[in-house]
Amino acid sequence: MAVRALVTPGLVRAVALSSGRGHLGLSADRPKRRRSCSSSCVRIIAMASPKKVLVPVADGTEEMEAVIVIDVLRRAGAHVTVASVGQEPKVTASRGVKLVADAIVSECGDEKYDLVVLPGGMPGAEHLRDSKALEDITRGQAQEQRAYAAICAAPAVALESWGLLNGLKATCYPSFVSKLSDPSSAESRVVKDGLVVTSRGPGTAMEFALTLVEQLYGKEKTQEVSKGLVGGGCLARFFSELPKFCFGQILLEGKPTKLEFNQTAWAAKVPSKPQVLVPIANGSEEMEAVIIIDVLRRAGMGVVVASVEETLQIVASRKVKIEADNLIGEVSSAHFDAIFLPGGMPGAEHLRDSKELQSILARQAKDSRVYGAICASPAVVLEANKILAGKKATAFPAFQSKLSDQSAVEARVVIDGLVATSQGPGTAMEFALAIVDKFSGKDSAVKTAEAMLFSY
Repeated sequence: MAVRALVTPGLVRAVALSSGRGHLGLSADRPKRRRSCSSSCVRIIAMASPKKVLVPVADGTEEMEAVIVIDVLRRAGAHVTVASVGQEPKVTASRGVKLVADAIVSECGDEKYDLVVLPGGMPGAEHLRDSKALEDITRGQAQEQRAYAAICAAPAVALESWGLLNGLKATCYPSFVSKLSDPSSAESRVVKDGLVVTSRGPGTAMEFALTLVEQLYGKEKTQEVSKGLVGGGCLARFFSELPKFCFGQILLEGKPTKLEFNQTAWAAKVPSKPQVLVPIANGSEEMEAVIIIDVLRRAGMGVVVASVEETLQIVASRKVKIEADNLIGEVSSAHFDAIFLPGGMPGAEHLRDSKELQSILARQAKDSRVYGAICASPAVVLEANKILAGKKATAFPAFQSKLSDQSAVEARVVIDGLVATSQGPGTAMEFALAIVDKFSGKDSAVKTAEAMLFSY
């Protein structure tokens, strides 16, 4: 381990003492226990605890904002505790996604956190505001000069009402800007003022989360995490010199955002409210699953979340616990206008190995109905089940070589007839909005995106 990591005076002195270097007048035959002490110091630093982060959730919390923050911070190495402000760990988020917390907020008061992050959503932000235990924890952050953050409604509804934005510039969801004491920065997508970070809504959540990574770990770690997300658009500034634009407004490194082949009218094949199946498994990528579910429900589609495991609750790839609406066997004979698979490993393998899902997908393809996948799943599930034959597709970069037709893999979203594929967490919003576009039209997709403060 590099000696430069030993930055505290006491530890530097301990290393110098035990090594015999420096001008401390120590004899070469110093006791062995000094060497042992030095080794312990080095081991302690090498095994230093990760940054501790608290993310409170409630009934009505915006699931995208919560899950994106949790997922991204855990990718960076943070120890994230998801805590319910209610009496039970399970909460039903604003678009009906059931999240199961790791703890109850009232049990977290004795812990010291490097960061506390409040997601938005209504009435979720009100429930956070009304939690005395959470208010005390967040006030403690401010008093002890530790970081705290909020997004969407939460800066105005919770932080402002607690007096924790006094003298600070902040932003929030547009309809709550009037509640900010200083709205001068409200048009910014992310605002950092000292130790406090605020942001506007679901469409800015990824930037918000990466800003928090940068705050905790620095730019190098942030770039590393961003690249793993298949970042682009709004994330460009985190890993390249490209200017900061919203998704869909640029061609990242010359790569197209969306390609469509064999254009087919999806809307003509379905009723006014398409019924969509989103299967999930242990190890599914939670951001991808939740973004797809949330966006499609916002657009008025009926979405059924089905677990391919033996239980409704799954533990996703970054340990977010999600409870499905049904087991896959309970919906195996149901008619779905579309089926969309999240990625993540080993989640994609679990989806591939589900006999019930294999049968459902085979019937979907045979009946010429819509299906698609993101991240690892186009290669691991669709290709393996031989339902990408003759189709152009994309996938997470590490899995693109497994696709039989790789001519369109550079695109962030690919639609070929009734099949849609995409690359990863950083393209999930584009993927979901492209689905809305195909079923409900461009105007509906734009309207859905605008409500999330996202550009489509």
